[in-house]
Amino acid sequence: MISIKTQEEIEIMAEGGKILANALKQLKIKAVAGVTTLELDEFAENYILSCGALPAFKGYSGFPNALCASVNEVIVHGVPSDYILKEGDIVKLDLGVLYKGFNTDSAITVLVGHFPAQGGPASGWEKQRLLKATQKALRLGIKKVRPGNTTGDIGNTIERFATDQNFGIVRELTGHGIGKKVHEEPEVLNYGKRGTGVKLVEGMVICIEPMLTLGDYKIKKANDGFAYSTKDGSVSAHFEHTIAITKNGARILTEI
Repeated sequence: MISIKTQEEIEIMAEGGKILANALKQLKIKAVAGVTTLELDEFAENYILSCGALPAFKGYSGFPNALCASVNEVIVHGVPSDYILKEGDIVKLDLGVLYKGFNTDSAITVLVGHFPAQGGPASGWEKQRLLKATQKALRLGIKKVRPGNTTGDIGNTIERFATDQNFGIVRELTGHGIGKKVHEEPEVLNYGKRGTGVKLVEGMVICIEPMLTLGDYKIKKANDGFAYSTKDGSVSAHFEHTIAITKNGARILTEI
């Protein structure tokens, strides 16, 4: 069952989305060498609470923290810890906000510090290329968001671009609808065929979140029961926005 939001509900989600966007903007600055992922989590939770909202992920399906902090080969759902970020790390920061009964969800990827631009498949240059490609894949997917298009149109656009750039596309983890629940229908795959999937209609709110890798797309689940990593140990990147479908196209709710 796909939930259609009223204009008033979308405005509430936009307010929550601004809180989320501001939190990620500050987290990007704070994600430097010498900082632990737990310190980033503590900042995120305190900031969200100070804005009169709640961290949507904390306690969700048993997840213990506000922030998902996933380093290098960890793709998503990394549990914050005393791990100290170091130069050359690529960290994915995925955060959710619950505001006035509605959730928003967004993610960014940050390259930590200064490091050699060249030097093999996991070099700074290649990580930068992965980051930029994943961000562009999200933008291209968002361009397909308008009434009458389908979730397959979004996935096909992301897949064709990522394949052209020679990156792996994570298939077992997907985007999703969002609203009163963090995860709602429909699934929003990062691959697919044009014209397939669910037709987009005005009032739907979805999360698009491409996850690309420097290697293969296959994944494995961590022993903690939360994190997912690349099976071959290759570095990954992840970007995400919460988007409302309007009569004029996409409205990004998690962008300042």
